[in-house]
Amino acid sequence: MTWRVLDFQRYNAFENMAIDEAIFRETIKNKKQPTLRFYGWRPAAVSIGYFQDIKKEVNVEKCRAAGVDVVRRLSGGKAVFHCAEVTYSVVACNNEVFFPPDILGTYRVISTCIAHGLACLGIKASLAEKGRNPRDNDFRACCFSTPSRNELLVSGRKICGSAQMRSGGGFLQHGSILTAFDPVQAASFLLPVRTGFQLQKLKDSVAAINEEITRPVDEKEICASLKKGFIAVSGREIAEEALSVAEEELAGKLMQKYADLSWGISGKKEPWKSGN
Repeated sequence: MTWRVLDFQRYNAFENMAIDEAIFRETIKNKKQPTLRFYGWRPAAVSIGYFQDIKKEVNVEKCRAAGVDVVRRLSGGKAVFHCAEVTYSVVACNNEVFFPPDILGTYRVISTCIAHGLACLGIKASLAEKGRNPRDNDFRACCFSTPSRNELLVSGRKICGSAQMRSGGGFLQHGSILTAFDPVQAASFLLPVRTGFQLQKLKDSVAAINEEITRPVDEKEICASLKKGFIAVSGREIAEEALSVAEEELAGKLMQKYADLSWGISGKKEPWKSGN
């Protein structure tokens, strides 16, 4: 089986989440081959998990003043400030046997692919054996404050934060692979406000690609290495393609939901179903 790859492009937060959901819906509906997508965010944005309370965890007024978009993801997990990073997404039906039928198993194989890709850049990453609970409750809302099991660490520091949602027919997993990290900037858009000591602790728990290598690399080189990792680990061929007409049309419709303030504030309380 050949997987489809959508190469790196930048979109705003609402377009990014609409495209991910459109790919997921169309893949499940038509039982299509898996899709690997790489993208960036323009302007910078904060995404929150499906079940998070935006009023408690995001400084919305600060985001608005700074021109930072705020969007609610379809996936769970914690808040993420998206700026200097390559974001990946993987969508697949349950009939793709490479992926285990559970969340942790899927995390493990995708993280292994990413780790092989990072190795091509000279970065040695390992899978977190277990999730850690931060002692400081002020970090609970921030994705990069602590790794979940099977997420990627470099010398004990988190370099990639991921989130996943599953339906009866497949899954969507997306995640941020940092190229640089500014704890003051990232934390300034999240609640509660951190002290200088706490920000230093956050900095010490995070790794970024261009802080781990001697020669800086751009998104094109990073994505090329990541594709090599997915090919090597999965044994699948990949083909660079574009969104289908149906995906583009559906993404356009879904944009209205993600840009809707009521969705951003409250979201939906019931789990998403592939028949929706």
